[in-house]
Amino acid sequence: MKRFSQLYLELDRTTSTNAKIDAMARYFESAPPEDAAWAVFFLSGQRFKRLVGWRPLTEWALAESAIPAWLFDECRAAVGDLAETIALLIDGTSEGEVGLPLHQWVARVQKLRGAEDQEAQVTNWWRTLDRPERFVLDKLLTGALRVGVSKPLVIRALTKASGVPRNVLQHRMSGNWEPSGDSFRALVDPDAEESDPSRPYPFYLASPLEKEPEELGDAGGWMAEWKWDGIRGQLLRRKDEVFLWSRGEELLTERFPDLADASNAIPVGTALDGELLCWDHEAKRPLPFAILQTRIQRKKLSAKILKDAPARFVAYDLMEHAGEDVRSRPQHERRKILEKVVASLDPHFFGVSEVVDAKDWAALRALRETSRSRGVEGLMLKAKEGPYRTGRKRGEWWKWKIDPLTLDCVLVYAQAGHGKRAGLFTDYTFAVWGEPGDDGERPLTTIAKAYSGLDNEEIRELDKWIRRNTLERFGPVRSVEPTHVFEIAFEGIRKSKRHKSGVAVRFPRIARWRRDKTIKDADSIAAALALLDLE
Repeated sequence: MKRFSQLYLELDRTTSTNAKIDAMARYFESAPPEDAAWAVFFLSGQRFKRLVGWRPLTEWALAESAIPAWLFDECRAAVGDLAETIALLIDGTSEGEVGLPLHQWVARVQKLRGAEDQEAQVTNWWRTLDRPERFVLDKLLTGALRVGVSKPLVIRALTKASGVPRNVLQHRMSGNWEPSGDSFRALVDPDAEESDPSRPYPFYLASPLEKEPEELGDAGGWMAEWKWDGIRGQLLRRKDEVFLWSRGEELLTERFPDLADASNAIPVGTALDGELLCWDHEAKRPLPFAILQTRIQRKKLSAKILKDAPARFVAYDLMEHAGEDVRSRPQHERRKILEKVVASLDPHFFGVSEVVDAKDWAALRALRETSRSRGVEGLMLKAKEGPYRTGRKRGEWWKWKIDPLTLDCVLVYAQAGHGKRAGLFTDYTFAVWGEPGDDGERPLTTIAKAYSGLDNEEIRELDKWIRRNTLERFGPVRSVEPTHVFEIAFEGIRKSKRHKSGVAVRFPRIARWRRDKTIKDADSIAAALALLDLE
């Protein structure tokens, strides 16, 4: 645990990519395989579900530190993180088991769920660990162990430590990679052979097109498809088994039994890349994403859900054919094989992403404007001669999305951020004007929360203003004087009974600070409802 805690602090204290890679490589070279496996697990973004709630941890920390609740709350507000607050306020008072390795601590905390003596175990651990170790332990307990590295950086560090090529490691770590000493040894073994039929390929990720498409050259060198608004997925048929993976490497096969059953007709040795959608067969277009969510959120699917949310896999690329990895072949070759494969399948469950034919970029631009009426997000542009790459490699796959929907909203609540944003008010709640009441006054009705879109200078300026213009406090949340208007962008909008405004927006973020507008210029609920017609 001590070795991993020191690595965690070293990663947290630097913004240098090379320094982070070097630190992880040194750790992987020296740590026991059983510990290194769990380090790979945590550093690449995996985590446990919360083992202990925030409230009991706070109560135990109050008792252990013997400080009043109000002071604890002030400390937490200043620090911005419960785990760090506890690590700072509690001092180790007894000798612990020196050098207990990370994998043994993982085994301990996993046994904590449902234990009757949770408080006794946790407080005893606090007493026997030093400050960095307490911090990491609390992060493990709360399921919030994050540090400023990504899975690609972890893979680069593993490559540096082991010499195994990056693309090989990416493939080996896809799917259900289980952290253990044996799995880590196999991961970094240059001579290890692939034996897991369920293992998906790393996804090729498109980059947003932030320039005019004409800069890409002749439109004839590109294949255009609609950009679907569903779940990116990979459908594998190997050794008489079917595996359906999401881009987040979650195995979804059991969530879509109807599609999985139909997938038995796919030739063995096939790996398809595509979009998982709920499909309106009569209108020949996808159903709203919210309907797809009704299937994702339920482990047991009723006959009604299967009927109301019919699943369909719209394929747009082929990675494996007849057991052969075909990712290095040009896009147009893979497309021809893909069309033949899907043509033999049940069209109720399978389709091929439509190629959007247009003579030039101007014609494609005009077709892109019809995206919302088709239930898609814009266009995908793929170089016809390009291979299927790994990760976000710019140049051959571009997503040319339509402009987001926007509303001008009023800032009404603010909350401090976490981690590096601790101590600054960076999480905001926005409102629009509601319908007039009996007194003729229009209330401000909350419609969205957002925390991204402002630069550091704007965040600091707004933070100072929030502190001077707080009206009320509700725990960590402050209501503020309704003064500032922000343009909020989002990908979609739908009716919702769960929200006071009657609508829910998808992926809201701050587009710009509208200093040129007063709150009288902010949009209304009526304006939000009018956007429903565009969906």
